Amino acid sequence: MARTPRPARPAVHLDDVSKAIIEQLQQDGRRSYAAIGKVVGLSEAAVRQRVQRLIEGGVMQVVAVTDPLELGFARQAMVGIRVTGQLEPVAEAIGALEEVDYVVVTAGSYDLLVEVVCESDEHLLELISDRIRTIDGVATTETFMYLSLRKQTYSWGVR
Repeated sequence: MARTPRPARPAVHLDDVSKAIIEQLQQDGRRSYAAIGKVVGLSEAAVRQRVQRLIEGGVMQVVAVTDPLELGFARQAMVGIRVTGQLEPVAEAIGALEEVDYVVVTAGSYDLLVEVVCESDEHLLELISDRIRTIDGVATTETFMYLSLRKQTYSWGVR
């Protein structure tokens, strides 16, 4: 079967100023538009407009990154999933689960890698056994429980 193409978004041109704005927000997502404007040479209003265009264009999001352990979620894991048949419907179904915060289609041993955040080991077991493994097309799963998060960054810059 043919793969369903993603809906087309208008292309967003990333000039040096837009890249500099993104880099400023990667360093501190709460940085004011006025402070960013001073660095990149634009007015506060111009920075606000550019940020809005970058968000609407799907180039970036401005979000709060939390530590799940500090919020009462005792278990994080990466789940490797092998799929039979079409990948997209399985990826969509898994992506709809509340505990899932990351889904990527991969090449290699697994068809999908899925990051999950759960309140307990029992919650993780229920999620995998009762909800993920029962999705049509899921052939096998392998769970890699996180013991310690050593690095997580979102400031890789802009090319």
